[in-house]
Amino acid sequence: MVEDNKATLEKANAAVSKGDNEGFLKFCTDDTKWTFVGDQVLQGKEAVRQYMLTEYIRPPEFDVKNLVAENDFVIARGYITMPDKSGKAVRYSYCDVWRFRDGKMAELMAFVIKSD
Repeated sequence: MVEDNKATLEKANAAVSKGDNEGFLKFCTDDTKWTFVGDQVLQGKEAVRQYMLTEYIRPPEFDVKNLVAENDFVIARGYITMPDKSGKAVRYSYCDVWRFRDGKMAELMAFVIKSD
């Protein structure tokens, strides 16, 4: 189960990196909840879809340094590069804590800060 959750997250991230938001969303529960600590909370798959339409105009690039799984949780730590509003690529350090339910991503707590 733990390895399945890691594989699911890797497949989901691969989809979004190719610009396949719907491919990513198929790995999420309908009631998925994303909390960007200190910023915003997205409730439900439709809210995440709308976020991705505005924030992932160009697919993000992931550089995962660690992927740790235990029970229903997978923690990913690394870097994500995304364009800002002007189109300039910006690199962020991130730590995502994913909670899985029935093999799907049910909740995300994301800690993201701009890297130097």
